[in-house]
Amino acid sequence: MKITAVRATPVNIPYTAPYVFSHGSIKSLTKTVVEVDTDEGATGLGEVADGDRAADVMRMGEAAIGLDVREIGIAERRCLPGYRYTPWGDIQAMTRAFGGIEMAMWDARARIEEAPLHVLLGGAVRTEIELSEYFGYRLPGPVERGEQSPEEVAAYCARMIDEHGATNFEGKVGAVDTDEEVRMVRLIREAIGDRPLRLDANGAWTVPTARHVIQRMDEYRIHYYEEPCETYEEMAQLRPYTRASFSTHAMDLEKAVRLRCPETMVANLVELGGIQRTVHFIRACERFDIGFRFHSGETGVASAAYLQVSAAIEHIREPSQTLFRWYADDVCNEGTPVPRNGKAPVPTGPGLGVTLDPVAVKRCHERYLDEGAFPRSDAGPRAFRTRFKRI
Repeated sequence: MKITAVRATPVNIPYTAPYVFSHGSIKSLTKTVVEVDTDEGATGLGEVADGDRAADVMRMGEAAIGLDVREIGIAERRCLPGYRYTPWGDIQAMTRAFGGIEMAMWDARARIEEAPLHVLLGGAVRTEIELSEYFGYRLPGPVERGEQSPEEVAAYCARMIDEHGATNFEGKVGAVDTDEEVRMVRLIREAIGDRPLRLDANGAWTVPTARHVIQRMDEYRIHYYEEPCETYEEMAQLRPYTRASFSTHAMDLEKAVRLRCPETMVANLVELGGIQRTVHFIRACERFDIGFRFHSGETGVASAAYLQVSAAIEHIREPSQTLFRWYADDVCNEGTPVPRNGKAPVPTGPGLGVTLDPVAVKRCHERYLDEGAFPRSDAGPRAFRTRFKRI
């Protein structure tokens, strides 16, 4: 089970239509696909979520060569510094890059042992993973024209119920005028009935603005607000003004327990450095009654990984986020998971349960070379508002 080579390929995964959020609009996302070869002929797959990390992965890969794929602790010590801060590097970026290698090490081991990843993690407690149906304003794109009004977004949600049996919804707010977004939320509630509804502001609001907006939107039975403000302390100030829960992408369990807010952590598998550390973190969340779910935006590789982990960890009870319906391309032979009736099946093949399509990888890599990395500075709020003609 020795590692013989590590490869990394940056790819661009386009959306069927650019989606709009509080920081602007995004038409494509850059990911780094990781491959770890072993002396037994198995190649494990991993992914780094935050752009082109190929150089970091390749540099760390040199340090991992010769290790057994089961020696994750040794690999981490070789690849990552033993301190939390340095003025000469980005520790968080390095942690994420190692997470892609670590994911591939797990995949390689499971392939060699001819078992799905969830078996190595203790076995499946569920065979289908509950996922949210995403919504928001979307600009006209190469595949779909998107939705540019509250009525169109609500109609989209209704169509997802009719066509795919969607059971719960999550979407972007904090992107356009408040009155317009309140109307959008009202129309969505009318369209989806009693199905759970979560709103993600990506930290767009100040505390006074969030208090005002939440008091207006609460009328429509909001299940969660994700990052109405940026910090834990700001969200804690909002606690008296709503019965809805809060969630965040910022991982600080100690502070969440101390402030009793937010109630749920939302992450991917590389933010904390890979599958092993993520599983340990989820176990700690369970100990302190803090929820956990995954967010989406990765290729089929990391998406399969989070489905596998969700299958094995009982504490992941809330529907995880998904943008699967909006992908216009992918790198896997199996394609992008397709939720039906609010769930996606856990892949049953060995390892992550997916394989790379070399033609698709080449296509997505060439798209990255042609377009450059996403997101980028010209997708910021001012650029969005100019294109969208909304001040």
